[in-house]
This record gives sequence, structure tokens and C-alpha cells, in this order.
Amino acid sequence: MISWAVCCAILQTVGTPSAVPSPPVQAAMRRVNFHVDATIVLQIEYLRGKLLSTRPGTPAIFEDSRSFILQIDSATITLGTRGMSELLNRYVFAYSGAPLKSLSLTVEGSRLRQRGRLHGFPFSILSDVSVTPAGELRLRPVKIKAFGIGVTGLLRFFGMQLEKMMSLRQARGIRADHNDLLINPTALLPPPQIRGHLTSVTLRDSAIVQVFRPDSGPVPAPLTPPDSSAVNYMYFQGSSLRFGKLTMTPADLLILDADPSDWFEFFLERYNDQLVAGFSRNTPSAGLITTMPDFSTRLTPVPQPTVKR
Repeated sequence: MISWAVCCAILQTVGTPSAVPSPPVQAAMRRVNFHVDATIVLQIEYLRGKLLSTRPGTPAIFEDSRSFILQIDSATITLGTRGMSELLNRYVFAYSGAPLKSLSLTVEGSRLRQRGRLHGFPFSILSDVSVTPAGELRLRPVKIKAFGIGVTGLLRFFGMQLEKMMSLRQARGIRADHNDLLINPTALLPPPQIRGHLTSVTLRDSAIVQVFRPDSGPVPAPLTPPDSSAVNYMYFQGSSLRFGKLTMTPADLLILDADPSDWFEFFLERYNDQLVAGFSRNTPSAGLITTMPDFSTRLTPVPQPTVKR
């Protein structure tokens, strides 16, 4: 007869089966103004990626921005300098004792100007912008002013560096390297978490245009939405996706802009309001096409197309 102690030892050795990770949901977006919050907006010209569930065995859930990660394989995303400034002030440096405050970014030709306060003292830095092999945004100062006085040469003379003048250990997605600032643009954002490899950046007017590509391997093939006339859309395909009380397995969900003449404005936090103001229809393959108004249109209900009988 096997003793109770032996039984327990066997169970501990075998262990309990771990939950199987959920397969990713394939994702594609075109001409989408994706709200990070009520005022900060990512202009997604094109995105090909996937939704990764953060909880094994559980699908990505639209209502829970922490339930999934948006993995970017390929994308062109523009963020206005005003939006970047708000992102830094309200999310990255919103903690007590942060060294940088009241940040304001502007584009000056091919360079980026950063103004604000460093430990309470006003400063202005004009930087060259590039991308590191690791996919970080590098801001390299060419002119530094404090109290309106140029101090670039003075700092060099005394061997002083910005890295030693400010601690960024609590700041998410940003670090100092000597006098350079290195920014991981996807790590700055609040949930849902976004991952991607930045490969190039361009400054345009008052915006930062970011291009993402895989850090290795080929770019995934585009997804073909069930409506070939779609111009502004978000399309999710495969695995499982839950939104509201509906779970699609496999997912086949196309979210269309009710007004294709301009970009689709989508706010994940308020998507149900947009859903209620729109309408949905099934496809012959049992997929779902949902047409929504832009978030900024005060969510006026979209008139459904007339069905001839």
C-alpha cells in the first residue's frame, strides 16, 4: 500500500498542468486615430500586428486594456508634439520628485526642441533625432540653454552630463546616456501595452512620424478584410476575442468607419458608446462587420442602410 506521504511526493513531482497560452489574434488597421486617452491620439496610417493575451487560456478582452498586448510587426504611426508633451507630463513624469516637469516639445526644421524645468530650473534643449539599433528614439543635444543662456560649452568644460544631473530610474520608457535621452516610444503609453521595433523616425511640421518593422524575419502578409471597399478600419482575425457579452472563436471582426472621408477616430475606453451608436451585420462566413461613428462626433447614431424588400 502506498503511504499518504508517497502520494503527496508523487503529486508534487508531477505538478499541475499549466495553462496553455492563447494563440494571438491577427490585427490590421488603416487610417485610424487611436485614442490613448481623451486628448492624446496616435495617428495609425497602417498597422499589421497581433493581440497577445496576457492571461493564458483567456482571450483578449476589449473592456480590459490589461488583458492583451498589441504587438506591432509593421506600422507607420504619427504622434503630434503636443501629444508627446502630454504623454511625458501626464504619464512618464507624473510621479513625486520627477526631475523633469512642464515639458513642451516642438519641431524646428530637422530637430526637436524640448523646453521645461529640470529640478525647478527652466531649460531648453535643441536635439538631433535618430533611432538606435535597439529601436529607441535618441535625442542628442546640439544646444542647451538654462535661464535663456547657452550652457552647452560650459557643461562640456566642467565635464558635466545630463545623465548625472537627473535620475530617471522611476520614469517609464526613458533613460539618459551621457547627454542623450533614449526613449522607447511604445513603453511610454498607458495600457493596453504596446510592443514594437522602431526602425526610423521623421519630423514633420508639429509631429513625429515613426516607422516600425520586425526586428528579425519578414514583414507579415497583409490581412484582407471581408469588405473590399473598406478604407478606414480595424480588422481582427483568428483565435478568440471578447467584446461585450460576445466571444468570437475564431475571431472575424471588422470595425468600419461610418464616414470614410476622414480618418476613423477610435477610443478603446469608450468603444461601447461608439458600438451602440453604430450598427452591425453578419458576413456569409459568420464574421461580423460593425460600423461606428467617430468618437468626436458626439456619438450621433449612424443611420442603417435601407434594405430593399
